[in-house]
Amino acid sequence: MEPLQAVEQWDLVRQLKTSFVAYPVVNAVHIAAIGALLTSVALLDLRILGAFGSLPERPFVMLLRRLALMAFCLAVLSGLALFSVRASYYGGMPVFLGKMGLIALAGATFALFAAIESDKQRRWSSLRRPLAVMSVVIWCTVLLCGRFIGFL
Repeated sequence: MEPLQAVEQWDLVRQLKTSFVAYPVVNAVHIAAIGALLTSVALLDLRILGAFGSLPERPFVMLLRRLALMAFCLAVLSGLALFSVRASYYGGMPVFLGKMGLIALAGATFALFAAIESDKQRRWSSLRRPLAVMSVVIWCTVLLCGRFIGFL
């Protein structure tokens, strides 16, 4: 039995798959986490692009980063649970693999933002705006990929 098929046979996964309540709740949690993640990322990126100029940038960014990180963790956990019920099917879908690649790219973008923010000499600060645009595009594309997964 291949590894992804084995995941589908775990007791907890089978219970999730057959539960009248659990699967819809996990799905709803996933959707709420994605909503919180995309909202916080969009607000962060808009602030970097110049919106909300009357708000102090540092506290605004720090708050939204924490929210984005918590929402991302919740989306990953709920997403793993949703993935587990049809792991062998989802694991072979190009759109799912593309989504995972885009999430990795979004993580790299986040790491680059953090590196730019810690650069005291501000050598790379000119990259903030293009990265903010790229971040919004990546996360919206992740969202679209997720919707395609649900309908294929």
